[in-house]
Amino acid sequence: MIDPQDYAEFSRFLSECCGLVLGSNRQYLVSSRLSRLLNDFSFASVEQLLHALRSSTNPALKSRVIDAMTTNETSWFRDNYPFEILRQIILPELAKQRRPIRVWSAACSSGQEPYSIAMVAAEWEASQPSKQSSVSIVGTDLSETVLKEAREGLYDGLSIVRGLSPERRKRYFDTVGDGHRIKPEIKRRVRFQKLNLMESYSMLGKFDIVFCRNVLIYFSAETKRHVFDGIARQMEPGGYLFVGASESVASYTKAFETQRTPHGSVLRRV
Repeated sequence: MIDPQDYAEFSRFLSECCGLVLGSNRQYLVSSRLSRLLNDFSFASVEQLLHALRSSTNPALKSRVIDAMTTNETSWFRDNYPFEILRQIILPELAKQRRPIRVWSAACSSGQEPYSIAMVAAEWEASQPSKQSSVSIVGTDLSETVLKEAREGLYDGLSIVRGLSPERRKRYFDTVGDGHRIKPEIKRRVRFQKLNLMESYSMLGKFDIVFCRNVLIYFSAETKRHVFDGIARQMEPGGYLFVGASESVASYTKAFETQRTPHGSVLRRV
């Protein structure tokens, strides 16, 4: 079990570097998630790891710690309703402006969400008699490990079936050995970039649509305010923000108002 002082210091490190708040009595979680890392780097204890984090300039160690402690739970077309709102309401509305439409998938993990958005965009564009607007997507994450998977676009048999219909599997993937690789026409719509949500987003440019779903559940109130205000600054007036079904932004920012649709609710930049 981790010494209470080491646990407190590790909790501070995690909060400062990526915003994640562990809370109390989660020593077992930390021990279990760090066990492989401690072995790989030949650390006898979390105390030794903390000493290395304080004194080391090696970014690989910090990245491995963050990878170990962050949850990369994702699936294709997760919750479904945001993608129906995107297809039925948002894309047709934004297309009237007759300019490129930009979408940001924050904390995109191994790419399922931005690639799902790309599929919806491709299907919507194909249904238009005239190409009024093109859709491009930026996917960001703090973890280089999951970004590498996302850029590769190769998924195993288990991950490919989570939320993805047989029709879309056939249409948008090529079989490669035991895996499934996203087809080039979908892959080229998405650009992946490393980004820490604790830092500035200005280099990303402006967006019409942002997906930031189930990302900030374990973040402090202060960090949530920072993230939502930062997202708002990067959005075009009237842009749309999707958060998790159980998440609310009302306590952290006044930059958005709820818009209800037949398919569900979405936040709109005021």
